[in-house]
Amino acid sequence: MPSSKEIINTTQSKMKKAEEALQRELGNIRAGGANASLLSPVKVNYYGASTPLNQVASISIPEPRVILVTPYDKSSLKDIEHGILEADLGINPMNDGDNIRIVIPQLTEDRRKELAKKVKATGEDGKVAVRNVRRDGMDAAKRGNKDGDFTDDESHDLEDRIQKITDKSISEVENIVSKKEDEILNG
Repeated sequence: MPSSKEIINTTQSKMKKAEEALQRELGNIRAGGANASLLSPVKVNYYGASTPLNQVASISIPEPRVILVTPYDKSSLKDIEHGILEADLGINPMNDGDNIRIVIPQLTEDRRKELAKKVKATGEDGKVAVRNVRRDGMDAAKRGNKDGDFTDDESHDLEDRIQKITDKSISEVENIVSKKEDEILNG
């Protein structure tokens, strides 16, 4: 049976991972400006192997609304263009023979509101993940009490500490969501 310290550490670690997963998920939601992470899901068929775009080309942001993709190997230009189109990101690459330019369109007000709703829903998923970790921690504390590893007081104290960690993590999730919503609505 894990000790109370192990239960707390595991709970904190898993909640931190849930927060980080939320950050990554929200990072894929486009807020209107050019961002290299927008292309992170793109895979390119490079000599028969599905390869991440950042391994076959450099990605730069020469202007606030433009992403410039420069292949390391010019012969892979068509494959890169095809990979970007296949990733279905809602953006159109323009091949000029040397580079691929992607112009990020200005977001409409309706699209901003739609994205803000998506951010809120993703945030709720993040909260559910945190609450699931909380449940696991609480179950471990109750199991420890039932098995005689913890006294009633120790078990109650452990549950209180898990709840405080949960409250802090939920607050962090709300903070992350709030920042992303603000970025989308006012970006």
